[in-house]
Amino acid sequence: MKLSKISSNSTIELALWRGRDLLSLRNIAPRLTLMDLLGASASLRNDLEQRLNRAHAQDLLDPTQLNFLPPLPENCKILCAGLNYQSHATEVSAPPAEYPNFFMRYEDTLVGHGQALRIPSSSRELDYEGELAVVIGKPCFGSMNDAQALDCVSGYTIFNDASVRDFQFRASQWTLGKNFPATGGCGPVVVSADELPMGAKGLALQTLIDGTVMQIGNTADLIFDVASLIRALAAVTPLRSGDLIITGTPAGVGFTRNPPRFLQAGEHCEVRIEGIGSLINPVTAN
Repeated sequence: MKLSKISSNSTIELALWRGRDLLSLRNIAPRLTLMDLLGASASLRNDLEQRLNRAHAQDLLDPTQLNFLPPLPENCKILCAGLNYQSHATEVSAPPAEYPNFFMRYEDTLVGHGQALRIPSSSRELDYEGELAVVIGKPCFGSMNDAQALDCVSGYTIFNDASVRDFQFRASQWTLGKNFPATGGCGPVVVSADELPMGAKGLALQTLIDGTVMQIGNTADLIFDVASLIRALAAVTPLRSGDLIITGTPAGVGFTRNPPRFLQAGEHCEVRIEGIGSLINPVTAN
């Protein structure tokens, strides 16, 4: 199941992709939330499929006429893993990690597919970071094994953890550098976990600027895989339905290049993840 959260005529609604067609769920499943759909039972999915088969032309949407929102529930926690690809850890000369490194990102710093990432007026160092995002589907807390951890996952989406580097590296203030308004992208779809390999392992990832490939990675190369990240977090803090875990970025980020390569106004930044799709954001300056 591939779902999008959209805004049309100031109304926020959910939509479901069937191949290349995008269907509004406003009339088909008006009472179901994003998390209801991602965690739908077999009987609910069968019922939804029957409703979709009876959909009318008015339920078919034109994606070019819509505003895509980050496909997240409101008030979710966003917990991000740093330096979680060996290629990226190597390019910044980070020591071997014995435990995942986490920081927080806030929901109101994000924009959806097609919406602009904004370079803050106080910085010229907005950097790109293409990442896989994990959507937690049910509460989990305490000790668990890998299978139990992955059973808590309801879906996956694409994330651009764009970072204001001069603030991030000022006295190692990672959270400050990650939370300027409109400096992160998410979407355009969330894919239910059953559509991807277990733990989303082995998915190719690329980040491009105006069509030029800047990052190449694969989720098989995570230092701490999806299950390990969930287990590490759930040992400390309760995870609830709708929370996001951002899994880290591979090598090729802008600040490591010589000369550094930061995002510029007028460019388009794209993150592609195999089996999920493509998140594209234009870049503007405040």
